[in-house]
Amino acid sequence: MKEKGGRINWLIRHMMLITGLVLAVLLLFRGAAGTGRAAGRERLTALINDQADAGLEWIWRMNYPAAGRAEENETKMVKAEEESISGLICRFIFGQSPLYRYLGREEGGEINYKEEDPAFAGYLESGKFYEEHQYLMYDGGEETGAGTMEQAGTTVLAANGDGAGGEGTSGTPGTTAGGNAGNDENAGAVENAGMNGNAAALPQKDDNMTCAASVLPLIGTTYRKEQLADYDYMMKHFYSVHTSTTAGRDLMKADEFLAKDFTLEGSNDKPQILIYHTHSQEEFSDYGPDNKEATVIGIGNYLTELLTAKGYHVIHDKSVYDLQNGKLDRNKAYTYALDGVTRILQENPSIEVILDLHRDGVNESLHMVNEVNGKPTAPIMFFNGVSQTPEGPIEYLPNPYRSDNLAFSFQMQLDAAAYFPGLTRKIYIKGLRYNLHLRPRSVLIEVGAQTNTYQEARNAMEPLAEVLNMVLQGN
Repeated sequence: MKEKGGRINWLIRHMMLITGLVLAVLLLFRGAAGTGRAAGRERLTALINDQADAGLEWIWRMNYPAAGRAEENETKMVKAEEESISGLICRFIFGQSPLYRYLGREEGGEINYKEEDPAFAGYLESGKFYEEHQYLMYDGGEETGAGTMEQAGTTVLAANGDGAGGEGTSGTPGTTAGGNAGNDENAGAVENAGMNGNAAALPQKDDNMTCAASVLPLIGTTYRKEQLADYDYMMKHFYSVHTSTTAGRDLMKADEFLAKDFTLEGSNDKPQILIYHTHSQEEFSDYGPDNKEATVIGIGNYLTELLTAKGYHVIHDKSVYDLQNGKLDRNKAYTYALDGVTRILQENPSIEVILDLHRDGVNESLHMVNEVNGKPTAPIMFFNGVSQTPEGPIEYLPNPYRSDNLAFSFQMQLDAAAYFPGLTRKIYIKGLRYNLHLRPRSVLIEVGAQTNTYQEARNAMEPLAEVLNMVLQGN
């Protein structure tokens, strides 16, 4: 009787969900008839945000409990849900909306929504879609799909290079340049002096400084410790948190992040830094037969060159993890990359730093660029996976170095703000692990987006190498 009652309860819940979805469609048609298609779409968007996502999540949890499932089983789970009766019904209903018809419609990396639904093109191109629904975008292969800039000084250009949207700021800054560093006594130092990684050539860091001490001119923004100790202030100015996770006060502790010492322990007679690319096929806007270097591997080559010149022993893994049997498969790329990187670490246990270089995916009408070091530069974004959902830790994705990972990116973010204003977007936090559990000094870095040129992305490697060097030298 207990089993029978459970089945009845399951059936009732599914019927309630299906009824709600049918009502959503009816409301869409009513809205379209009464106030036009735009109003109908807005009403559907609100209904889906408030009800349908929760319903789909409930079906998922009822049929496929997450506990104990390995990361590589997720694709099978998605396929099974899509082939279930509830999955078919939901896909049919959602399929009536251009909002969801858009998802997954890709051929050769380009979305053909204009041909099939021209009336919806303006909505997508406006960028509003990416702001309201960025939580849906990861399955397409990109980590964010945000399409908006949230860091001070970022210029957003239209795809043709014309200004579009101007500049934005991230709110009230901390102290002005030099305010925490003795009025920048080193501002007159020769540019690039002491860049060879020799810590003895660097000025002494003051206890009140939250950024590195460097011979570079302190031209950006520094922050006081009491500002960073304010959780709300810290989260507002430095982080964007995806809806797949949470970043609470128990995790985000600036004093602990600042206290961690990431000075490299070993010498450079053995490999120290590993650079690799989970998504090696990511290209920049000017990629083509005459510019095959315009990929994330190309900027990885340049970063390897820069860090080697500073005296580091670097391995650049150019393996292809997102192309299997001639087909692009970014959903499984992290699993393949984990195998490859683990093998490299076993062969080179001296490696202390792991950098996974990517480029982001944004609305095609957005072109993000800043002037850094006098050069047009694609902004970079540090990315952290925290292995937890809003309900709690993901037990099968443990990361003993989670706090270290967060501190590593936070220290680089502070150094970039102080010495290279406009270089970084806010640090992005998402729920999964992204292979950041392999070393304390691990970080995923998004360099620009598909609308940036290769030169703009390449230019970002120079200041990135500097802030990385600042942190690894412990200054």
